[in-house]
Amino acid sequence: MAELSESLIFVIEKQSKLLGRFGVECVIVGGVAAALHGAAIPTTDIDVCYARDQKNLERLATALQSVHARLRNAPEGLPFILDAETLKRGLNFTFVTDIGNLDLLGEVRGVGTYEHVVPGSSVVELFGYQFKVIAVGKLIDAKRAAGRPKDLIAIPELEAIQEAQTLQNIKPE
Repeated sequence: MAELSESLIFVIEKQSKLLGRFGVECVIVGGVAAALHGAAIPTTDIDVCYARDQKNLERLATALQSVHARLRNAPEGLPFILDAETLKRGLNFTFVTDIGNLDLLGEVRGVGTYEHVVPGSSVVELFGYQFKVIAVGKLIDAKRAAGRPKDLIAIPELEAIQEAQTLQNIKPE
């Protein structure tokens, strides 16, 4: 995994510590995952794919409540109860919190749910906590499925990283 830049630390430190402190089971995906794999893709928030079992939803709701999470880009005054039941009934959420933006994905387009994202993921220590990071190949699939210009631009660099990782895993005879 790549070393963290100061700008990336600024974007993810508080959110990572929050998720770690509350024991939220999740996999880092999106731009932060790309950066952790060594890509030079800028990002302004952290995206995680979260486990949707009841205990994890409860931990996640408690964590979000502790930082006064609010739906990002929702009309002011929109009624929203942030609890495990709401998280269970929804899937993907974008929040603004007291500590920065946090995007929660119950499903990653092009890859699937947490159970599909976890296999092949690597583990990295961030700020004293262990986090899973989506595999580069699955990240490429997700970027391709998202189809946004910023995602499509990232694919060639991610493919080069994937090729380098593959070459590192080939053992000489």
